[in-house]
Amino acid sequence: MTDKLCLFHRPISLLSLFLVLSFATGCGYSLVGRASNLPEDIRTVYVGSLENRTARSQVEQVLTRAIVDELVTRQRFEVVSTAAGADAELRGAVVAYGATPVAFDADGRATEYEIGFVTEVIFQRLPRTPDEEPEVIWQNDRYQFREPYEVLSEGVDYFDQEDQAIVEVAERFAETMVSDLLEGF
Repeated sequence: MTDKLCLFHRPISLLSLFLVLSFATGCGYSLVGRASNLPEDIRTVYVGSLENRTARSQVEQVLTRAIVDELVTRQRFEVVSTAAGADAELRGAVVAYGATPVAFDADGRATEYEIGFVTEVIFQRLPRTPDEEPEVIWQNDRYQFREPYEVLSEGVDYFDQEDQAIVEVAERFAETMVSDLLEGF
């Protein structure tokens, strides 16, 4: 009797396993950073240097470099050095920058700052013919990003760490911005 019972449960177990696997693979989920809502025919992208509209020098260079590095890392596009021949262009401006103290020690010295960027970003398909206009694919006129960084104040070794913090925060800004671009948010 137990042999007949086992034979009866085996097809049901196999059917259950098949249904679970079917739902798991066919539900539309994908890995973060792999999905894209951008047209497949866009394969080459020119990234123009961001314009700096802030008082902080070189912040636009750091952000531009971080965006290019992130696009190359994602391997969705080939990043090219000129707009000639590119399928699309990413350009924009850094419109605000700030480094604000948010935590202090017992002596009143800042121990943590928050770096913030506000950018204008536009990703557009470049015209294929002279009479064609660029087609805006993704745009954000107030793309904001903030992240804290700690200040190490160890006597003689203390120095302004803002430059290095900008580089590190710019990398995470680029990761977030490129994800939003690719996934259409």
